[in-house]
Amino acid sequence: MAYIGRSPIYGAFEKQSLTADGSTTTFTLNYTVGSSSSIFVSVAGVSQEPEVAYSLGTGGTEIVFSTAPTLGDTVFVIFLGIAFEIPTITSGVITSQAALTTGVQGADTLLIYDDSASLLKKINLDDLITGQTELAAQAADDDVLLIYDTSATEIKKIQKSNIATTITLSYSSSSFTGDGSTTAVTIVSGRAVNNVLVFVNGVCLVPTDDYTIAGTTLTFTVAPSSGAEIVVRFLPI
Repeated sequence: MAYIGRSPIYGAFEKQSLTADGSTTTFTLNYTVGSSSSIFVSVAGVSQEPEVAYSLGTGGTEIVFSTAPTLGDTVFVIFLGIAFEIPTITSGVITSQAALTTGVQGADTLLIYDDSASLLKKINLDDLITGQTELAAQAADDDVLLIYDTSATEIKKIQKSNIATTITLSYSSSSFTGDGSTTAVTIVSGRAVNNVLVFVNGVCLVPTDDYTIAGTTLTFTVAPSSGAEIVVRFLPI
């Protein structure tokens, strides 16, 4: 026979039987419930009033009767609503994780929570940051960069003007002793007259005029005198 009106909606409700012994007032429930009104409780065929005949204990995992049901009474609980528990993701849930050692690419996927849909969704980086272009000029002092503050374990922004540049310079040198005839000495490779300082008895020589460099050979225009102290200092390059 056809049904006139709104179609009936059927629901499934779980039932739990409890064993009364005349002394026990607290029983563990099969499901966690949100409130005492989320369950229907019957003792010896009589429905029990929430928060009067019974209440919930231990975060909705137990039912606590005001008076212990009598030995032999038929006691059961019908769950009208079950509390929804959101699982917590711990370090053991996500395995084989590794740090990203390269730059994030536009096609890489991030996880975001969509408030409007109440769902966890994925999004490409290209869709998250739009209209991005490469800075083709030197950054201005008031431009802002993102950094990770290790002391506060937070991502923070900082103006370029507040970034202190630390430059560590390393100098090395070679020493020789003149003999009055030798004009060529061997130095390290990759050097030119403009990135070395040459001293003979403390006097700084003039590049090209007083010496030249070809490969690893430094050649004096005039051989340093016998016993002269020769120092070649290599500037950072």
